[in-house]
Amino acid sequence: MNREQRRLLQRQGQLNEQGEQVPSRTSARQPTRRAPEAKRASLVSRFVTYLKEVKIELGKVLWPKRSDVVRYSSVVLTTLVLLSLLIFALNLVFGKGVSFLFK
Repeated sequence: MNREQRRLLQRQGQLNEQGEQVPSRTSARQPTRRAPEAKRASLVSRFVTYLKEVKIELGKVLWPKRSDVVRYSSVVLTTLVLLSLLIFALNLVFGKGVSFLFK
């Protein structure tokens, strides 16, 4: 073990000043046991609770107004049409160019 490793292990608390290994704290601990679990609620009651919580969370959501949805949808559809036309035009031009080269 070189000096750097020894210094690092001393800073981490794994070695003492003489370079001897310090017993780890985790090995001295007793394993913890979990308390016995209480009876779980039935599947139906848990599902109902889940649906109630979902309803509460959806109530907190700020939903967009109809005008916003229409505006955003029109922007998306317009962009889609314009890009489709651009790709069609480029495909047509390059197709004609390649046909012209190989004639």
